[in-house]
Amino acid sequence: MQLTTPYYLIDKSRLLRNMEKIAHLRDASGAKALLALKCFATWSVFDLMRDYMDGTTSSSLNEVRLGHERFGGETHAYSVAYADYEIDEVVSHADKIIFNSIGQLERFADKASGIARGLRLNPQISSSSFDLADPARPFSRLGEWDVARVERVMERISGFMIHNNCENADFELFDRMLGVIEERFAPLLKKAEWVSLGGGIHFTGADYPLERFAERLKRFAGDYGVQVYLEPGEASITKSTTLEVTVLDTLHNGKNLAIVDSSIEAHMLDLLIYRESAKLRPNRGPHRYMVCGKSCLAGDIFGEFAFEKELKVGDRISIEDAAGYTMVKKNWFNGVKMPAIAIRELDGSIKTVREFTYADYEQSLS
Repeated sequence: MQLTTPYYLIDKSRLLRNMEKIAHLRDASGAKALLALKCFATWSVFDLMRDYMDGTTSSSLNEVRLGHERFGGETHAYSVAYADYEIDEVVSHADKIIFNSIGQLERFADKASGIARGLRLNPQISSSSFDLADPARPFSRLGEWDVARVERVMERISGFMIHNNCENADFELFDRMLGVIEERFAPLLKKAEWVSLGGGIHFTGADYPLERFAERLKRFAGDYGVQVYLEPGEASITKSTTLEVTVLDTLHNGKNLAIVDSSIEAHMLDLLIYRESAKLRPNRGPHRYMVCGKSCLAGDIFGEFAFEKELKVGDRISIEDAAGYTMVKKNWFNGVKMPAIAIRELDGSIKTVREFTYADYEQSLS
């Protein structure tokens, strides 16, 4: 029986390929890998992922609780800023807590005295070419950069988190930036017990030099006597998931248009934020269409793609690479039907693990 669209389809066999690369990197480098829940938090596949990763890292109280309760392993807590009312609960779920600023550290260090405490460093360089996502942008609020100020609080922390890679598939760029980090923060790194190098490194990509990456991480760990952590988000789930949609209408307005039962603003928000096109395969053929979402937003467009045949009402389309920053950002704009979440098991069977109803929409409001 064919499932009713729209729905996200997570393919465990594709997910497993990423997990096996992560496991190999862990063995070859000695680094630990934590799933970045800000990117992907669909806990129905944590049963597979936890066998290949060391735990989770979070950006909020809700995420740290989810990581602790649903994933297990090591649970790292980070937030740009913690509120007084949430710090005790955050600490109760975490093994490590990383403060974004010295101010937050000084405010809450005593509350977190029972777990490992760390601080975010901002190396003032990054791989991002998009200002919105650049943690090292001018006047960034993300982390401390003054070595002298950090040295004064070293007795209160045991490690650091440095997140400055964004969509970085270039090992040479990673290597150069890590070298700059070493130059700027060597006095601090030598006093640390652990260092997280964050996420945004696309080391599970097809052509990424995994062995060189592993050697670089191992060398960094040895030079400073630290346990290295990575926080893969996209690298964990890349190419594992599709968004399955159905054509509802076709029309021509200078271009062939196909309207589907989904929306980028509601279901793949990063396409809108970063002005990117969705991915379709094989994307070839004589019939070209602009695939459009069904919301009222004029720019609700997945992209332009080539098809072997003319599209007709009822045709199914699979939007590729639909795991990262989708299910964690989906919303009820226009009240458009929320995609269900389905899983293709390793044996090929498909099961629906979550469907959303009018009650979910109504109860998300007041």
